[in-house]
Amino acid sequence: MITYSAPGRVNLIGEHTDYNGGFALPIALPQRTTVAFEPAEIDTVTVFSDHADGPVAIPRDTTPGQITGWGGYAAGVIWALRERGVEVPGGTMTIRSDVPIGSGLSSSAALECAVLGALTTAAGVQLDRVEQARIGQRAENDYVGAPTGLLDQLSSVFGEVNHALLIDFRDVAVHPVAFDPDESGVTLLLFDSRQRHGHVDGEYGARRASCERAAAALGVSSLREVQHRGVAVLDAIGDPVDARRARHVLTENERVLDFVAACAELDFAAAGALFTASHASMRDDFAITTAHLDLIADAAVAAGALGARMTGGGFGGCVIALVPTELTLKVGDAVRAAVTGAGHVEPEVSRVYASAGAG
Repeated sequence: MITYSAPGRVNLIGEHTDYNGGFALPIALPQRTTVAFEPAEIDTVTVFSDHADGPVAIPRDTTPGQITGWGGYAAGVIWALRERGVEVPGGTMTIRSDVPIGSGLSSSAALECAVLGALTTAAGVQLDRVEQARIGQRAENDYVGAPTGLLDQLSSVFGEVNHALLIDFRDVAVHPVAFDPDESGVTLLLFDSRQRHGHVDGEYGARRASCERAAAALGVSSLREVQHRGVAVLDAIGDPVDARRARHVLTENERVLDFVAACAELDFAAAGALFTASHASMRDDFAITTAHLDLIADAAVAAGALGARMTGGGFGGCVIALVPTELTLKVGDAVRAAVTGAGHVEPEVSRVYASAGAG
């Protein structure tokens, strides 16, 4: 029996920058997806999940479109590994997870990376972590059909305790950055709105297409190529919506680097202000927040948080906030009261911290 697990992630800052060749700063979460795999000399992988009523039987020679639903993520990994030339064994796989689904915490990447690790271990194949992430991404892009960037899978395989991951997507380079706000009397709170989202509904793809149009209007292959020229360069983009989308990307890249600098100085007040500015950019320029998420972020800051922002692809999911530790109960209670007072379901509030990656 092979057991392999991979974490979900929270992106501290740097949203929708990955597929634009920019910067992001995620952490791996303590919540994990665990796969137990028993190889067998058969032509299918039968997958059970604690979140599903029955198993899914996946042929080892599966092709995109054959398996849908939650089983498609496991099937996508099997397909992508075989495309890579890995002889995936058959067998029985059991999946257990405490990563919330649809909350913007990358439950899909945790599943992909855990399945991938179990299958490569069974096959006796070692892949470097960037290649593991790319195979997971290909499973999600080309088998499931979700046009996500590489952020989630890199976060899951590279996670480190008490470290964030500064990812430069132009070079696909990952640099650990010390991140332990608790040592400075600051807590990272996670508010799960319980407003679920999905990436395959077209909104994520629409934002990506808008960024690609903006880059094409500027005569470059990605927005990263004009990062050094500042937002004034965006005046050359004819479509005002595409220009706003691009403005978010360029300013968000700057916020990522400024956040890293603030953490190095243990200046969590400055880091919190960057959270809030990032949320405003996602709300006003990129249009991926919701009134529900805006309410959570605003209520947290009003109650004493140093800053708050939506995290994840958008249109639902979670908000994170940097909060002085002595104010965590006050901020949590204030957010619950504001959200339920507006007629929404009570959010789940938890403390999160940077944890280990897949293994």
